[in-house]
Amino acid sequence: MSGGLRPDELFTPLRLRSGQVLSNRIAKAAMEEGMAGPAQLPDGRLNSLYRRWGAGGAGLLITGNVMVHAHALTGPAGIVLDADSPLEPFEAWARAGKENGASMWMQISHPGRQVRANMPGVVWGPSDIGVDLGRRSKRFGQPVAMNAWQIHTTIGRFATTARSAERAGFDGVEVHAAHGYLLSQFLSPLVNNRTDEWGGSLQNRARLLLEIVHAIRSVVSPRFAVAVKLNSADFQRGGFGPADAQTVIGMLATAGTDLVEISGGNYESPAMSGRPADGRVAAREAYFLDLAANLARTSVLPLMLTGGISRRTTAQRVLGSKVALIGMATALAITPDLPHRWRRGAEASRSLKPVNWTDKALAAATEMAMVRYQMRRMATGAKPALSVSPTMAMLADQRARAKALRRYSRWLAAVERDEAPVTSHGYPTL
Repeated sequence: MSGGLRPDELFTPLRLRSGQVLSNRIAKAAMEEGMAGPAQLPDGRLNSLYRRWGAGGAGLLITGNVMVHAHALTGPAGIVLDADSPLEPFEAWARAGKENGASMWMQISHPGRQVRANMPGVVWGPSDIGVDLGRRSKRFGQPVAMNAWQIHTTIGRFATTARSAERAGFDGVEVHAAHGYLLSQFLSPLVNNRTDEWGGSLQNRARLLLEIVHAIRSVVSPRFAVAVKLNSADFQRGGFGPADAQTVIGMLATAGTDLVEISGGNYESPAMSGRPADGRVAAREAYFLDLAANLARTSVLPLMLTGGISRRTTAQRVLGSKVALIGMATALAITPDLPHRWRRGAEASRSLKPVNWTDKALAAATEMAMVRYQMRRMATGAKPALSVSPTMAMLADQRARAKALRRYSRWLAAVERDEAPVTSHGYPTL
């Protein structure tokens, strides 16, 4: 076995700096479910889905994006947890995921400039540099460079969401600073061209992420886990790279972080789907293993690796490289009990066929639509249907998105009508 691992290495506990103990080394990584119910809240579908994953044997479940700002969503069916959100739906979600002993963390995020042009609300970024997808660039909104007040209120929103997550019964949060979302944008020298204390040097570009981690730590209990999802690289020439990631991990270690999940890419270079713009990731398994292994050699924090892991031998190879935790996303959307299968010495019987289109961005979006198709089925108690065609899955996703957009637009308009000049969110204007 690779690296001299014991046969049960995947099923040994992992103790974090906060004192929290994960029951094994397998995590269900975040996927954007796109299943918000009325008022952008979790409902019975997400409860059913996470109950199913919790029963599948993973030691940790990390939710998909939960948005800290009601006016800035990655998609119209995104979950929102802010100062005005009722906690009861989130309490039910946490209970469902933890029912069979798994730990449950909430991934919290702000999309920044990665917001579709047809979405209401705001499109913010460190600078006014828009998403560059060639002829598809107009599908995304033109960002406005954030001012200091907007930056500081964003820090407060992350802290508010984390505090509410703990009150709702979640065991931790994962701050999303990868995949080209807002915090990743601040880290990127290609997107962040600011000349104030939030731009320029890596120390300045990392300031927003670090202040968010400090703010969260100041409002949650010591045993509440605070993790960060970080790109190993943006996979764009001149962008955030492995040396930057190594430095930022060191900064996070002194900020009270428990764990760093390693991933890569963004909408312009979807390396998280195995399709970087610069060709540095070619493998269909463990896309970022070499980068993560190099980072693990110097990291004082435990690292989690996500991206293309679906077989036990691959997972064992990842652990053999000194990575502490393996994350699976698509594999668990197809085989939710895969950890239990591994424990029995079995593997998944089927896999999702890759979409091998030359348009990398479109192929990545279509594969994600196929994954969401499976999640929606599992949320109703049905089995995954891997025979679905990419076109059918994309059409189903577009229909669901259109319905969600109409509902989100009505809800957000009602929220704006009801807001007093200064609301509990702390933002009187957008």
